[in-house]
Amino acid sequence: MTLQQANTIITAALAKSKERGFKPMGIAVLDAAGNLKAFASEDGASMFRFDIARAKAWGAVGMGVSSRVLGQRAKENPNFFVSLSATADGKFLPQTGAVVVKDAQGNILGAVGASGGTGDEDEEICAAGVAAAGLLSA
Repeated sequence: MTLQQANTIITAALAKSKERGFKPMGIAVLDAAGNLKAFASEDGASMFRFDIARAKAWGAVGMGVSSRVLGQRAKENPNFFVSLSATADGKFLPQTGAVVVKDAQGNILGAVGASGGTGDEDEEICAAGVAAAGLLSA
């Protein structure tokens, strides 16, 4: 994940959010190792947007699937996911709103998570940002 790709993802995701009339967002882009590559918080975004967006993305890149999938898995095995969140010092949040970022060959480059709208809204703008960067979301 390059810084240029991360910034393109954020710019396009925020444009999609504005186009759709969503509430102010926070968007975090992480590299394949879960390190923060870029973050933006719109004017008026409420507190915790960074923490939530990053935690959604961190879980997605760590497990290699969208946070939507992780949320579904958490319902089936809650004890594992509570333990995983505790083990990760709270950096792991299995809630809809983050997607894994892949290149054309299917290699995981990182993940992007958003917070501010509903989980579906957050996920929608993340996927739009990834597509605008010429990458694939999963």
